[in-house]
Amino acid sequence: MIPFQEAKSIIQKHIPQLEETLVSLNKSDNRILAQDIKAPFPMPQFDNSAMDGFAVRCQDTESATDSHPVTLKMIGVSSAGSPCDLTLEPGECVQCMTGAEIPKGANAIVIVEDTSGFSNGDSVQVYQKAYEGKHIRKQAEEIQKNDKLIAKGTRITPSEIGTMATFGYGKARVSKKPRIAIFGTGNELVEPGKKLRQGQIFNSNLYVFTELTEKAGAKIIMREVIKDDKESLRSFLSAALETSDMVISSGGVSMGRFDYVRDVFKGLGVQEHFWKVAQKPGRPLFFGTANSTLIFGLPGNPVSSYIGFMEWVWPVLESMMGKPEATALTGTLVEKFPREKIKYRFLFGKAWMEDGKLVCKPSAKMGSHMLSSSLQANCILGSEMGDSALEAGEEISVNMLPWKTIL
Repeated sequence: MIPFQEAKSIIQKHIPQLEETLVSLNKSDNRILAQDIKAPFPMPQFDNSAMDGFAVRCQDTESATDSHPVTLKMIGVSSAGSPCDLTLEPGECVQCMTGAEIPKGANAIVIVEDTSGFSNGDSVQVYQKAYEGKHIRKQAEEIQKNDKLIAKGTRITPSEIGTMATFGYGKARVSKKPRIAIFGTGNELVEPGKKLRQGQIFNSNLYVFTELTEKAGAKIIMREVIKDDKESLRSFLSAALETSDMVISSGGVSMGRFDYVRDVFKGLGVQEHFWKVAQKPGRPLFFGTANSTLIFGLPGNPVSSYIGFMEWVWPVLESMMGKPEATALTGTLVEKFPREKIKYRFLFGKAWMEDGKLVCKPSAKMGSHMLSSSLQANCILGSEMGDSALEAGEEISVNMLPWKTIL
């Protein structure tokens, strides 16, 4: 059994970087950017109107009031996509729609509500004084040309897609998706929806692994529940090691009579880097490599496998795709957290903001078989070893589940 931080250091030395590929913008969601996205032009590209109204010279409206409006000569129309090539002279104005380019000579917009309205006539009455720059979006006030919009290593969400589309990017250079093989072992496992017999349980771990793998941005190429049989394991793993970037197992790496996974890994030439880690839950954690393929053997208990995936596999998947590992937050406990004397301790938890600071508490259900402890959780709490529990008011590491929010 090796210390938690030593295990982390060993894994870091073996993480490969995946190749890059170009994908169309509409297929880039949840991918990891392999390039900086820079602005090819300023935003806005030109001075434009923030409102529907009239482009004016503000000095021409100095005396305008509701009871004594100013009459301006209307010389044209500027609309979004159809600017007018006109220059305002004293006493003139131009109808100017939202997003339309501001005509030369104009320095303010009077909204249509403060005028006699749009018409086909050759003049308009203005009822309010305009101020220089009013309702004008200035060129480059949001983004300068060549500004970095999105950094390499960012996970693409609707915000990134919208920004890239705004600046004309039809494709994005991203990391290739890691190819993942996942499997579970156990004669007792039955697929959800089927009838349980005496001593059987439903297969939940592979459903969790599948969802987490896809949320991380990876691609499952093999997925199977395998009986406790060495030949079946060997057949599956031989193919998995040839075709995948990572193999993830659920169960079979402990010391039970039918826990064959570790032996089969070794028989196929997998180099074992460690097998047990000083942590709770999830002490029987296997990590090995076969050429550039990474192998994680996670425990079969559902909480152990779920937390094990998030603490060990998820950050490695992101690193393979070039995303910097997220830094854990620090929260203040509002309830006691049980520590272990010689093990790093994890528990699902809940974190929220209170009086401007992050506070948290562990799940009340602490058994490694109690998957319902994850239902109300938005984070995983983690603590180094210690002789006694952490008390309310003490600080603890908070690893937010990426699809959850701070309450």
